[in-house]
Amino acid sequence: MRLLLTTSQGIEDLARAELEGLLSSIGVPFRVEGKPLGVEGRVLAEVGEAFYTDEKGRKRELSVSTYLNERSRLLHRVIVEIASERFEGIGEEEPERALKKIEEFVSGLPVERYVKTSESFAVRSFRKGEHKITSIDISKTVGKAIFERLERFGTPRVNLDHPAVIFRAELIGEVFFLGIDTTGDSSLHKRPWRVYDHPAHLKASIANALIELAKPDGGSFIDPFCGSGTIPIELALRGYGGRIIGLEKYRKHLRGAEMNALSAGVLERIEFILGDATRLSEYVESVDFAVSNLPYGLKIGRKSAIPRLYMDFFSELAKVLEKRGVFITTEKRAIEKAIEENGFDIKHHRLIGHGGLMVHTYVIE
Repeated sequence: MRLLLTTSQGIEDLARAELEGLLSSIGVPFRVEGKPLGVEGRVLAEVGEAFYTDEKGRKRELSVSTYLNERSRLLHRVIVEIASERFEGIGEEEPERALKKIEEFVSGLPVERYVKTSESFAVRSFRKGEHKITSIDISKTVGKAIFERLERFGTPRVNLDHPAVIFRAELIGEVFFLGIDTTGDSSLHKRPWRVYDHPAHLKASIANALIELAKPDGGSFIDPFCGSGTIPIELALRGYGGRIIGLEKYRKHLRGAEMNALSAGVLERIEFILGDATRLSEYVESVDFAVSNLPYGLKIGRKSAIPRLYMDFFSELAKVLEKRGVFITTEKRAIEKAIEENGFDIKHHRLIGHGGLMVHTYVIE
């Protein structure tokens, strides 16, 4: 079985490492490839059969896709791949010709193996890159090809709102994927515990990527701009044994973070503090790890305030940070100046796709 796993652009290596760990833990043979066919935000896994022993001692087959949907913290979707193909020059082709290529390709695939005649289906599509066709065009074309193929075996049922089987068609640049989306219509990064939304909250998958980069080892941990609490909540859900602190300047967001932590069942594990990160040393004498989604863009209102905010914050951080910090922002010049002038070293830098932007991520010591 081939699984196409989706995640945020820029954290494919971390998602791959998590995936390898999860697959190793169930003793399944596998081979993992990052960025299949050069496509970012994707990981491909070839996976053998997995088994477990039930409460009566009987050997049962384990659904690897279900296991990953339940356990992963970095993935967005788990798709059982049916087929993939590179269509050279599809971005420049006229819509009718481009769609014809996709239709002919899908028509030749054994989609009947993945949906029973009694089950309803729908197609969800995703398109990224320069094309003369839209994702809606792709959905209609793929849906038509699948329907006509299934007609050979019975009467297909289409249900766009609540399908039993979701086919996922992706056209990314020149690469086309078709598979069965085992995750459903809600991406894994949309956590069920989120009952309060910060206007610029961080995806839970990216929050976990930042935690992975910080490598916290049981010491004290703070998110000094915690917003709705995504980072400390995700850390607590991982069973972290050290002290976890969430600092937030605005009471409304702090209450929202507490509501989210209560919903997640980890309120007792996190110390939420109402306070200003530019006066960090007033709230903590020392902290081992600091990880945060820094204010930028719409989150702050006035971009002119960012350089001073960052300088004041990193000045305070220098007084208390013992080991490592990880921070994400669009403001490259402002953060690098604040990091350098306050005596920190940049140990790692990468770009991560978030909210339609490529944001800068820094690991500092």
